[in-house]
Amino acid sequence: MVVKQIYNSFLTCSDFNKKVITFVKIQKKVIMSNLAKDLIDRVKLKNPNEPEFLQAVEEVVENIVPIFEKSEKYLKHNIVERLTEPERTIIFKIPWVDDKNKTQVNRGFRVQFNSAIGPYKGGLRFHPSVNLSILKFLAFEQIFKNALTGLPIGGGKGGSDFDPKGKSEGEIMRFCQSFMNELHKYIGPNTDVPAGDIGVGSKEIGFLFGQYKRLKNEFTGAITGKSFDWGGSNLRPEATGYGNVYFAQHMLKTQDDSFKDKVVVISGSGNVAQYSCQKAIELGAKVVTLSDSSGYIHDKDGITNEKLDYVFYLKNEKKGRIKEYANKYNCDYFEGKPWDISCDIALPCATQNELNEEDAKKLLANGCFCVSEGANMPCTPKAIILFQNEKILYAPGKASNAGGVATSALEMSQNSLRMSWSSKEVNEKLKNIMLQIHDSCVKYGSDNKYVDYVKGANVAAFYKIADSMIDQGVV
Repeated sequence: MVVKQIYNSFLTCSDFNKKVITFVKIQKKVIMSNLAKDLIDRVKLKNPNEPEFLQAVEEVVENIVPIFEKSEKYLKHNIVERLTEPERTIIFKIPWVDDKNKTQVNRGFRVQFNSAIGPYKGGLRFHPSVNLSILKFLAFEQIFKNALTGLPIGGGKGGSDFDPKGKSEGEIMRFCQSFMNELHKYIGPNTDVPAGDIGVGSKEIGFLFGQYKRLKNEFTGAITGKSFDWGGSNLRPEATGYGNVYFAQHMLKTQDDSFKDKVVVISGSGNVAQYSCQKAIELGAKVVTLSDSSGYIHDKDGITNEKLDYVFYLKNEKKGRIKEYANKYNCDYFEGKPWDISCDIALPCATQNELNEEDAKKLLANGCFCVSEGANMPCTPKAIILFQNEKILYAPGKASNAGGVATSALEMSQNSLRMSWSSKEVNEKLKNIMLQIHDSCVKYGSDNKYVDYVKGANVAAFYKIADSMIDQGVV
């Protein structure tokens, strides 16, 4: 009897209860971890030698697996395996003739990944690094990014290993026409709507659309990023960069802070970097770096609007190197990446995996407390873990750079309506979309006064995509 009383009192002990609760939580974590590993292993088995794609999948799966504990329907409908398998992958030959009358051959791709919430939507990338792994990662990320916008667009991506650098206008035109000779069979305003990406600017979009129009004998919104004169949207070139800064602005507001008087480092010097720089300057920040594949400039006095105008000319018209900025304005130039420069805010706007663990350590040591991705997956997983462990403001690209595709979708709407909206109207819509994305991330990513924006973005998008897939049956 005494033993029983002692045992019962032991059971009621708060310490014991805490230990039991902790044990149960640990067991649940182990189960969820094993489930995540099993799901990832199955994806790895189907997709060997595709590191970029697998990296993107792992990040998402780790965030969404805890959902399965609350609702078994996602396991029952095998959503993860269905979601990680593209609905269609198209690979094709692109023969074209250069200026020396020599026949060249490149490889073209279009990954139509998921159309559960709308027609496939995503850019075309022309770059020597393009391969199936990179395009699958970009298309997979695009599914989630597009879902976060709240607009009815699915996820896709495409491109070619063609390098437009150093090519004449005639060579670029002939390549684009040959590329579209095949691609036009698979796209359309209600099927798949490509846009620009690295290596595909206004010139390339013009050639691509012109050939599409010629082949289909119709003028429809089958491609976005068009010139305003023939169906494009106001603010489209600016949208990704502006949206990135708007998102960072919302993160800063959660801590009663702003861009005013903050030191900002930016990587890249292309479209996204340029307009991120422009908007940050407008909001009162001091931007001190831009970069390209050779190195970066460090302008201690800050990049002004006048200096930025030169960057626009240098990169968009002259096609020069960022080092020329240093020569013109007598500032420092270094080889490598700008992450060892002291700053408050970092905006990686160049390319995937450009900011690694060592770079993250440098940023944190130098006082950086906010990182917002303008590029797609520019931070490596280890870098992200460091940012999150230090509880700094960190935004993944699928959330912070969604402004570009959001404005592309607005262009689709304008094309369907046969009308155009003013820059002010588009900007207000963009601001509202970025606010909506931020609020969704906060809703699903908040934990003990810290917002895990990666988790928030992945979970918010997953619910929308997965539920839509279930609603539409096994297709």
